[in-house]
Amino acid sequence: MVENSTGIVDGSKWSEILSFGPLITEVLVGIFLYINGLMIFTFFMKEAFRTDTRYILFAHMLFVDSSLLVVTSLVALLTYYRVTIPYEACIVLNLVMMWLEFSTPLTLVAMCLERYVAVCKPLRHAAISTPRIRVVGLLLIWGLGCVPALVILLSFAALVSVKQLTMRVLCSLDALIVIEWQKYLQIAVFKFYFLLMSMVIAFTYVKVAAAARSASGKNSKSSAKGTRTVALHAIQLLLCLIQLLTPFVDMALLKISVVIYIYIRFVNFIMFVIAPRCLSSLIYGLRDQNFFQALKHYAVCGLDKKVQPAASHSRKVDLRH
Repeated sequence: MVENSTGIVDGSKWSEILSFGPLITEVLVGIFLYINGLMIFTFFMKEAFRTDTRYILFAHMLFVDSSLLVVTSLVALLTYYRVTIPYEACIVLNLVMMWLEFSTPLTLVAMCLERYVAVCKPLRHAAISTPRIRVVGLLLIWGLGCVPALVILLSFAALVSVKQLTMRVLCSLDALIVIEWQKYLQIAVFKFYFLLMSMVIAFTYVKVAAAARSASGKNSKSSAKGTRTVALHAIQLLLCLIQLLTPFVDMALLKISVVIYIYIRFVNFIMFVIAPRCLSSLIYGLRDQNFFQALKHYAVCGLDKKVQPAASHSRKVDLRH
């Protein structure tokens, strides 16, 4: 291992560490895709979940997260193994990633608003949580999510010639950044979304927390649980929004060292892509008792129902003796 004059360590040790990067990321992605797939299956198997707004939003977020994990892991593998692809394909991958990256935090905002209505305005919850409102909400999420991708696409289209699009490139997250002002435009869009979504999350948290303090009995427990859920969504949202800023850090590191760039991208992928998606299963898959019981049933292929009668029969026999 050699240390250069800038203090950056490189050499065989970096190569050994980075050689396990794709394996680790693909194993983690595979685990979370399996968990998300099992949760989506559980959602579709129970009518009570398919007609409840918060579970619909949860399933939507699982779908978006799973799609994003597939696309980002594909781009990460292409970058790591330095596989070139047509420029058009790289543009499509980047636009899809950006669309999905914004759809997740927007879904979190919608879930927080749903909890706000359920806790603070319970009498209006049934009137608001209608199939029509759900469809409008999902369309709004996808519509707002595509705006940043369209802004970057339009700025890119104004700067790139048709001849350049016929090239093969090493696809990366900054493939659509051609000149410096695009970077500042992208940062401005990200900051606007960050501010807007943070304000909504803060508003819902304050309102739900106030309702929890003023409630009593069973309502107090429900409101307190709603406060914790919104707080966890806020943490998840923060991680997702930090992920939106990591490409700019990556671009700065690329100018210093390619090895450090690849290493930091691996760390960012674990911390800001996989970790927030892990919180999704924690918030609803484990904390919600109804969903957890159904998930556990399908996870063991219904064997828990087959074991319970036998255990009950055994207890009866013991009582007779």
